[in-house]
Amino acid sequence: MKIAITTDSNSGIHPRDVEGSNIFVLPMPFLIDGEEFFENVNLLQEDFFEKQISGAEILTSQPNIYALENFWKDVLTEYDCLVHIPMSSALSASVETARSLALGDDFNGKVFVADNRRISLSQKQSVYDAQKLANEGKEPTEIVEYLEKTATENSIYIMVPDLKYLKKGGRITKTAAMIGTILKIKPVLQIQGGKLDSFAKVMNIKKAKEVMISAIKKDIETRFSEQEQKGHLNVSVAYTFDKTLGEDFKKEIEIALPNVKVIWVDPLSLSVSCHIGPNAIAVALSSMY
Repeated sequence: MKIAITTDSNSGIHPRDVEGSNIFVLPMPFLIDGEEFFENVNLLQEDFFEKQISGAEILTSQPNIYALENFWKDVLTEYDCLVHIPMSSALSASVETARSLALGDDFNGKVFVADNRRISLSQKQSVYDAQKLANEGKEPTEIVEYLEKTATENSIYIMVPDLKYLKKGGRITKTAAMIGTILKIKPVLQIQGGKLDSFAKVMNIKKAKEVMISAIKKDIETRFSEQEQKGHLNVSVAYTFDKTLGEDFKKEIEIALPNVKVIWVDPLSLSVSCHIGPNAIAVALSSMY
């Protein structure tokens, strides 16, 4: 059976990076000052941050059902079936929408949707895991079963340098943002199981990095000890706007944790960047097949 793996651009996978493979990426839509844009189509990373920094009104959305339908139909002209890995159901209705569409007459028995409860770097790892499983000859149901079984085997820690974007997105109150700005608080957030939660509040970027490195060290020694011992753990760094921040953080992690090798240094997907703004850094742990 010829199996394709489909995902959305929340995974951080750029179409050019998987060109010619059996991975296909659906671009996420954004409304910017009322105009619709699509990630990596007519909205590049640099364009997004230019608009965000200038104060544009940015709203995230999920692809409409017709875009998803046409996307799948195009893929299925060359493949027998596909496994679709949308962003976490905890952050979007994309999983529910995809599952409803998959039951339609056009796709019944051809589309298999995995609620992998991941986003960004951890979702990206899941896509490559699914590709490897497909290339090994696994059935679509086996691939979905693996992805959902390992859904919680990931953590992302994010340092947010400016509270105004969290306030703008309704993640914190105006009063909390004002107090945090006066006190120069740099929150460290955690994404686990697809949910964005507060993890720590520190006073500067240096301390935020120390907190994140300490957190992944603890995770590696506890939750991910088995994966680390077997070489099945992906440790990666992400950034918003400034790649130098990501590269520098990679070096700091590898100095502090000599046994850790950072695999990717990628820009955060724009749906996450929308809420945290430019000059953020993140580190992600993900089990890998």
